[in-house]
Amino acid sequence: MQVIHHAVWVADIDRTIGFYVDGLGLHETRRFESGDGATNVFVAGDDAVEIQFKYHADGDDAPVEPSGFDHVAVAVDDTDAEVERLVAETGCRLVRGPLDSDGANARVAFLEDPDGYGVELVQEFD
Repeated sequence: MQVIHHAVWVADIDRTIGFYVDGLGLHETRRFESGDGATNVFVAGDDAVEIQFKYHADGDDAPVEPSGFDHVAVAVDDTDAEVERLVAETGCRLVRGPLDSDGANARVAFLEDPDGYGVELVQEFD
């Protein structure tokens, strides 16, 4: 058994894809409209695990409430440089870090994506 994707609702699909694809450097793997009229866009890194973003144009544009969702973790080569670049390019909010985490054996930072979902940048120590 393996995890293949995680799905989350977003308020603005273009803004979300801009953050994850243009900002974080993930790539769009597929896009389709489901039977309920929702736009579904999948993104992934270098492995097979995807994040599915769901957007419904007929819904109100109220902010999505990321209740119960903590974060998605993304591996990076340089946490400090990525934080600086992402904040400058996307305007995302830095929540915590960058900091060394002995438990994770990594340098980490926590950001918020455009809908307030947590994104952890993880630079593993050698």
